[in-house]
Amino acid sequence: VQLVESGGGLVQAGGSLRLSCAFSGSAFSINRMGWYRQAPGKQRELVAVITSGGGTTNYADSVKGRFTISRDNAKNTMYLQMNTLKPEDTAVYYCNAGGVDLLTDKYLELWGQGTLVTVSS
Repeated sequence: VQLVESGGGLVQAGGSLRLSCAFSGSAFSINRMGWYRQAPGKQRELVAVITSGGGTTNYADSVKGRFTISRDNAKNTMYLQMNTLKPEDTAVYYCNAGGVDLLTDKYLELWGQGTLVTVSS
């Protein structure tokens, strides 16, 4: 079971980026997925979450109205569309998935390796 992020990079303030998180593996039932970020010298914080069916989303106040989380279950991929980026959005963005390991029936939290987003002023 693996989460692989892509789509990070350098962008000017006011610009846009779309992050992707591809989920591969079997015997894991995802309940929810989300994006977190960690800026230099700061704790990791929640950016956005989405339920397994995609019907419910939740966002940090700092990104509401600018970021959109979505998922394509057929492609086992989650996205984060980031618009009107600000320098304070600069961070390493991590993909997260919470769900049940079907072999052990235990709840697990999975993390990707992270992708760096840098917003220049």
